[in-house]
Amino acid sequence: MTRVPGYDLTALRAGEFPGASRTPYLNNASSGPIPERTRRALDAFNARRTTPHQLPERELQGMLAGARAAAAALIGADASAIALATNTSHGLNLAASALPLERGDVVLVSDREFPANIYPWLLLRKRGVTVELAPCAAGGWPDEDYLVDRLTDPRVRVLAISYVQFATGYRADLARLGAACRTNGAFLVVDAIQGLGNSPFDVRETPIDVLACGGQKWLLSPWGSGFVYVRPALVTTIEPVVAGWMAFAGSDDFTRLTEYDPTFRSDARRFEMATLPFQDFHGMLTSLGLLSELGIAAIAEHTRSLHAPVVQWADAHGVRIVSPRDDHHRSAILCVAPADPVAAYRALKGAGVVCALREGAIRLSPHCYNTVTEMEQVVEILDAVTRTA
Repeated sequence: MTRVPGYDLTALRAGEFPGASRTPYLNNASSGPIPERTRRALDAFNARRTTPHQLPERELQGMLAGARAAAAALIGADASAIALATNTSHGLNLAASALPLERGDVVLVSDREFPANIYPWLLLRKRGVTVELAPCAAGGWPDEDYLVDRLTDPRVRVLAISYVQFATGYRADLARLGAACRTNGAFLVVDAIQGLGNSPFDVRETPIDVLACGGQKWLLSPWGSGFVYVRPALVTTIEPVVAGWMAFAGSDDFTRLTEYDPTFRSDARRFEMATLPFQDFHGMLTSLGLLSELGIAAIAEHTRSLHAPVVQWADAHGVRIVSPRDDHHRSAILCVAPADPVAAYRALKGAGVVCALREGAIRLSPHCYNTVTEMEQVVEILDAVTRTA
């Protein structure tokens, strides 16, 4: 139980997640804990912040550059395609406001998306853009066949979808959807916050135009950290509707800031808003370093293996598993729907298990540091609730 392909689980829990031994924390799809190394890095950074001259601008900008490079490495991109952002919504609003959409165009969004990937698009209705909520398949997952078919309509200019669905754990086939978008001249916009950090992903293999991801969940990073990827060929063809002062070419020389140059930077930094929360990105840089050491493939294998006790119990008792089971669409999120999900959730919470109740199902979202024993504890509680119902 202490060995996971690629890393030592016992050492990881003791060294980076000491709080894991106090309570089964299975709620990374809401907020992931920051590792000990990240806490120490933040403490040291904030200690220097009490005397700001100890944090010279060149060091701060170098740290931001490091965070962009780490985010780029996570998804197989070049750092020039990465803009740092304080949340996923920044990137989704950027896509909704900056992509060249006109009256009569259609934005296709899979139904039952997280609200962050709905509301920015709905605002486009005021501009005469049609926002179509594509019906889900029978299991409540995105109907990829329907989406691919709708993309043949030349009016459909954008497909917006989550890499992993927040309420089911369904992992979209972005390679297929991206290829369909390219074939039909549509943009693919991805909310990646529930997938990056637990599922391997490479933009070199998947044609995506804009990808947005916050750091506070599976990236085990501070609140207020995240990033946006913009396809390199698209970077210089779109401009942000809201401009940060550091987005322009003339902003690097702080001794000559009033010699205004309204030329946007040629890389994705044109989409950043200043001033960025340096401490949060210092933390994100540190946390991404840990994930890189562990390996996303190893994390994916481990988290999915943890599902087995719950799935076996559910099958034995006729309890519906909301999440997909095939490897092509699985993620680290497992959602189970007992007869009385509210009572089950309350029982889990009362026993100290931290999870979530989403859309009528118990959402379990284990990460790199969780154990089979914790999932077996979940089974015991669910079984007790089921027997007394």
